[in-house]
Amino acid sequence: MFKKSLIALAIGGFGIGMTEFVMMGILPDVAKDLNISIPQAGHFISAYALGVVIGAPILVAIAGNYSPKKILLALMLAFTAFNALSIFATSYNLMFISRLLSGLPHGAFFGVGAVVASRLVPKEKAASAVAMMFSGLTVANIIGIPLGTYVGHNISWRYTFMIVVAVGLLTLLAITFWLPKIEKNKPIPIKDALKIFKRTELWLILGITAIGTGGFFAWYSYITPLLTEVSGFDNKMVIFILMLAGLGMTFGNVLGGKLADKFSPIKATAILLGAMTICLITISFIAPIQWMMLIMVFVTGAFAFSTAPSIQMLMIKSAKESEMLASSVNQAAFNVANAIGAFLGGLPIAAGYGYTSPELVGAVLAFCGVGLSISVIYYRKRQQKKLLKGA
Repeated sequence: MFKKSLIALAIGGFGIGMTEFVMMGILPDVAKDLNISIPQAGHFISAYALGVVIGAPILVAIAGNYSPKKILLALMLAFTAFNALSIFATSYNLMFISRLLSGLPHGAFFGVGAVVASRLVPKEKAASAVAMMFSGLTVANIIGIPLGTYVGHNISWRYTFMIVVAVGLLTLLAITFWLPKIEKNKPIPIKDALKIFKRTELWLILGITAIGTGGFFAWYSYITPLLTEVSGFDNKMVIFILMLAGLGMTFGNVLGGKLADKFSPIKATAILLGAMTICLITISFIAPIQWMMLIMVFVTGAFAFSTAPSIQMLMIKSAKESEMLASSVNQAAFNVANAIGAFLGGLPIAAGYGYTSPELVGAVLAFCGVGLSISVIYYRKRQQKKLLKGA
């Protein structure tokens, strides 16, 4: 499975994962340098997420007439250029614009990359190939984000973005030399491509992504105060515990790909979201016990990220004639999950219920994802019965 072509995609995933999440670690440094408040600097996180939601469907729709390799090169070139713009940002407005633009290629790259990865291997290993691409994102949580945060704190946050740009340039080289030429799909008019949004199944899958995986973000968005205020860990330990979560995500990513290949993407998704529901409920009870919390950080990270390859394959298979568009829109839905999870997870904290309350909110969201997964299974059975009756 360790093909050079898949490694090229994984390097891109590493760079994208790093630029998306490292801003949370260097937020105080950026705020101080640009002479703005930390809440204002927080807008840069929202700007990136907004860029992902806007860019995912639009860029893929525009680039539909080009070969997947050319699309990936163009997206990574844009990603590298826009992150370079962040290095030179000297004001709130310029930084906001650069972060918005940096987010535009994110969903499209992962969406097109997932389709490409699935084509590079035999069909029975497609989900594992997608997981290999997403491994770059998980490794970013172990290495890239801690490194970028350290550099941002101790040297300059601008050097953090220099590292991102360097990864972007490395990805361009890797894709150029390692990714084979892949035949483009027969071009279809944008009007026809958009017809996939008339399908009930597609919206159910987007619901699984936007709501079900929101359970992970309800937990992860407030993991730092949970670890320090409830579990009693020292602030200096947090970065290492987050790396432990990253290790869990890396393990879970591989596990999720194998489960999706062995069973089916929809069955794997239902099972894994069910496991995540149990993990989040467990955390709400054992959070004060440090050694148990360390175990659950790894396990929850594993189950949470194990859903990524299965849901992505589920979307690709549901819209084969517009698979790149559907795959990219699913990436936008992951960012919607981020926003929903963080928002809903913060409500009980604001109401005074403490830092274990987001886990229960997350458990409800994940369980809703299980329900939506079951709905997809039954919807497919009904459609098959209709076809049989029609025949």
